[in-house]
Amino acid sequence: MRRRILTLTAALALLVTGCTAGNDAPEDGVVRLRFQSLAWQKESVDANRQLVEEWNATHPDVQIDYVQGSWDSVHDQLLTSFEGGEAPDIIHDASDDLADFAYGGDLADLRPLLPERLRADIPARSWETTTFGEGIYGVPFLQEPRVIIANRKILESSGVRLPTPEEPWTWTEFRQITQDLTRTMGPGRYAVAWPLKEPVSVSLNLGLSAGGRLFHREADGRVTIRFTEADAVVPGTIHDQVVTDRTAPRTTLGSGGSDTLPGFFAGKYAMVPLGFAYRQQIAQQAPKGFEWTVLPAPAGDAGLTQGVSPQTLSIAEDSPHKKEAAAFLDFFLRPENMVRLARGDWMLPTGTTALADPSLHTARDGWATGAAVAERLRPAPAQSVRGYPEWKDKVATPAFQEYYSGAIDGAELRRRLVTDGNRVLARYQRK
Repeated sequence: MRRRILTLTAALALLVTGCTAGNDAPEDGVVRLRFQSLAWQKESVDANRQLVEEWNATHPDVQIDYVQGSWDSVHDQLLTSFEGGEAPDIIHDASDDLADFAYGGDLADLRPLLPERLRADIPARSWETTTFGEGIYGVPFLQEPRVIIANRKILESSGVRLPTPEEPWTWTEFRQITQDLTRTMGPGRYAVAWPLKEPVSVSLNLGLSAGGRLFHREADGRVTIRFTEADAVVPGTIHDQVVTDRTAPRTTLGSGGSDTLPGFFAGKYAMVPLGFAYRQQIAQQAPKGFEWTVLPAPAGDAGLTQGVSPQTLSIAEDSPHKKEAAAFLDFFLRPENMVRLARGDWMLPTGTTALADPSLHTARDGWATGAAVAERLRPAPAQSVRGYPEWKDKVATPAFQEYYSGAIDGAELRRRLVTDGNRVLARYQRK
């Protein structure tokens, strides 16, 4: 990327903080790279830090400084750091956050930097999530399918069929089962609780199972939004469970996944659709004797397919030591290390060698269910769409929230997503 012209204040800040621009000529001959990690769970942070320590112990000439970042603020923080020339050399993020940085020239194209071993070990479908134009701007290394965490006792006592990856529920069957379960559970209890504080990724990614796409790239490269019957299957099911069937409570719609766990443990909800990593909290926090199980998400016309935005590792275009940064990534993402990172985050590795590790295929804590679903993970629908963050925040999030609560109907949801959404995307696609 072109070097940005720094203000005097920013230039002085660089001298104090020792950012990437100051690494061109290390006085002691040691290359120092800043690695900003977004790991936050203890096991994950420990795994990240241990790998950094192992690298530093065997590479005295290239030292990694571990920097703790936050998922809550990473997009705005990176915007500021790129503008000020203070970006970390190695950047942990998610693939659906990379498009604007990649097209804006902030991230290095990794094609000439990555070893063939790493390129070959990660499936093409995962590389698609970090490919923008002709370049690759991140290494997708951890992925998280959405699954259903269920109270085993409630489901088994009800007599409903338990789904497996080989024979999952359909979305129609799922709705019927939640009706049956709710009737047997009694007043004030629900078959399913949908924590939809972030409704867009849930709606779009699970929508792939029904054949939904929402975003369509035209022959000229422009992206437009079309809301088809397939796109309506998953949102319609959730809406009907909340508004029509009363098998899911309105009260959890604005909640995060963790907020639903107390009610789940208390038997108020029989099932909670969650990201795969939530199993760690459940394993650690569940009351003694609480029996839970992991079920695959319902399937539609496209089977168990669902969208995913893998966690990624990128290199800043302004970093003067890209080759050294790429060498660290090669070490950090060796198959045995990828397994350590996956287990630390209770997620799944993208690498085929790591994913085949026996420890990720055990029945305990639902690892085997997640590993079976991993083969059906595909790039999230909005993966390479410029303007997606603004569309999500200003259009889609409020529209889905109002639809799921019953404040607007399906026709109004479609109008907002399509009409208002295409206005947003058009601003990012003007030539």
